[in-house]
Amino acid sequence: MSSDLLGIDVPIIQAPMAGVQVSALAIAVSNAGGLGSLPCAMLSPEQMAKELEAVRAGTTKPYNVNFFCHVPPTPDAAREARWREQLAPFYRELGIDPQKIPAGPGRNPFSAEVAGVLEEFKPPIVSFHFGLPGSDLVARLKAWGAKVLGSATTVEEARWLEAHGADAIIAQGVEAGGHRGMFLTEDISTQLGTLALVPQVVRAVKVPVIAAGGIADAAGVAACMALGAQGVQIGTAYLCCPEATTSAVHRAALKGEGARHSALTNVFTGRPARGIVNRVMRELGAMRDDAPKFPLATSSLAPLRAAAEARGSGDFSPLWSGQNASGCAEIPAAELTRELAAEL
Repeated sequence: MSSDLLGIDVPIIQAPMAGVQVSALAIAVSNAGGLGSLPCAMLSPEQMAKELEAVRAGTTKPYNVNFFCHVPPTPDAAREARWREQLAPFYRELGIDPQKIPAGPGRNPFSAEVAGVLEEFKPPIVSFHFGLPGSDLVARLKAWGAKVLGSATTVEEARWLEAHGADAIIAQGVEAGGHRGMFLTEDISTQLGTLALVPQVVRAVKVPVIAAGGIADAAGVAACMALGAQGVQIGTAYLCCPEATTSAVHRAALKGEGARHSALTNVFTGRPARGIVNRVMRELGAMRDDAPKFPLATSSLAPLRAAAEARGSGDFSPLWSGQNASGCAEIPAAELTRELAAEL
């Protein structure tokens, strides 16, 4: 699958990780024969065009661009006010006036405007989290030959993605760091581990399956291929590469004892995502029914994060990580990509 569908030399896909990387990491992985990915969910159309220019200048190999396709929620002032009451002790401790907190960085869903910017670059692979965009937008991508990937966290989601035009499915086990790709359910008890999910998805769909979640070394890659996956997507292992923009606070957490303690949490963004357990997750509780809907929860925590990080603390930072941070290495991304493919 890797060579036929995606045009890559080794079936290693670098997971798109918004907030901790831009084009440099994607370029390095693509040039090493894997599939580098550019996360675009937090970029403006202008920023996206700039990063795509960099990718185009930096590699002639295939690359992936990634987007979210959530339905933006209606802002709820009462819910936001109640949430900020929960955060009030933290605001007082760090000297933050909650009345002066601006709206947070948005995560905009894929749109016709974004497709228009992409059309100039015609990226060969486009992947989505939280389902797929409308059929008109999927058709627009395929019109220039793009392959469309989607993330499934259940067999039902995999079947839905196949029925709605996905050319390959990323089976995202619950071990994976960052946001769960779940979109047909909000029930986290449905979220299976990679070992359980991948073979079930392989049996359920006809399109190629890419395994994701908890894969950190060449043996893990080989094991997933043995389960029927035709590629693997790896994120956490790349977080300490020099090409990543991972913060010093986040890098320290990945290398510390705390990286062995991760949990799904919705307190940072409003959607379940796996990160290293820190103070705000412990004191608020990792999953909260009263958190603002995705992505509105981001703004109320942003000033706490900034104030704590200025003091060298990750107490209020989303320290995204999968369950297996053992593969995080401070080596060039190209070298890591080759190491991951060593047993194939």
